[in-house]
Amino acid sequence: MVNSIQTDVLIIGAGPVGLFAVFELGLLNLNCHVIDILDKPGGQCAQLYPEKPIYDIPAYPVITGQDLTENLLKQVKPFSPVFHYEQLASKIQKLEDGNWLVETDKGLTFEVKAIVVAAGGGSFEPKKPNIPHLDEYAGSVRYSIDKKDRFKNKNIVILGGGDSALDWTLQLCDIAKSLTLVHRRDKFRGAPATVQKVMDLRDKRKIQFHIGQVNEIIGDKGNILAVRCTKKDEVLDLPCDILMPFFGLTMSLGPVDKWGLELADERIVVSTETFETSIPGIYAVGDINTYPGKLKLILSGFHEAAIMCHSAYKLINPGKKNVLKYTTVSGISGFDGSKKEPKKTEINSFK
Repeated sequence: MVNSIQTDVLIIGAGPVGLFAVFELGLLNLNCHVIDILDKPGGQCAQLYPEKPIYDIPAYPVITGQDLTENLLKQVKPFSPVFHYEQLASKIQKLEDGNWLVETDKGLTFEVKAIVVAAGGGSFEPKKPNIPHLDEYAGSVRYSIDKKDRFKNKNIVILGGGDSALDWTLQLCDIAKSLTLVHRRDKFRGAPATVQKVMDLRDKRKIQFHIGQVNEIIGDKGNILAVRCTKKDEVLDLPCDILMPFFGLTMSLGPVDKWGLELADERIVVSTETFETSIPGIYAVGDINTYPGKLKLILSGFHEAAIMCHSAYKLINPGKKNVLKYTTVSGISGFDGSKKEPKKTEINSFK
């Protein structure tokens, strides 16, 4: 179609699973473009938790979301993927030749042979606290952390009682000028070991903890000076340079919900043999899909992406046999002309 970008596969979502799908497609000599509603790659773990440690990635005892993203970008570089950021896939159309036409909310159109939805939890944004004039202090209200150094020697107030609020209390308490955690009750939703560490910090007076609710900001010209915390028997003005509410995320499938795919509990139903959806030619991998025994883990998404790519190869190349090649033997031939070859070792068994 005129003015459409033509490629083999369009990946919707540039999170870890979408990026690994780029690599697996490249090994199969399939080209792809990637779109994402965010302004950078990495998905949720890079946008909301870039410096939060991840402990369950194979071969990495610990790695941050940002480092994982950067490593994946290095891994896919030989296959020259094209990224289109701040683009939401809004419409799809099946063409007479079997290809798909995908249109974004910004007017880009793609003609592709297969679509891969790797959009994590779908479209998401942080839940905002119900505090008057909150938007007037947007520069001092943070829902994610990109660089911890920016919080050094600041008066920080964290709101919430889940994993994110607790984890960032532990991460920032040593560099903040002061850190106060405010939760509406004395029960937390985080891991028991993490809760205990936070309470230990409170007992050692390294942080303050208040049971109450912040319902007012005291500031000047867009800068927060303090926040007003209402407790059961008193009202406190807490020193505050940065307010960090962690009340979870509001997620939805967005336009994907209108594509006619089979859904269950706001997730896309897939076959575990191919990770194809109820519509042939459209695949779903990562947190956005569902099937019996589903685990919402990055490593599970990597597994799904590998199987999906081999299924997409058969769809795109009907009748053409694909022989599974191990990179330890065949190496990697990049679309950019680069070549990574394993060292060949001769073994003499007649010594």
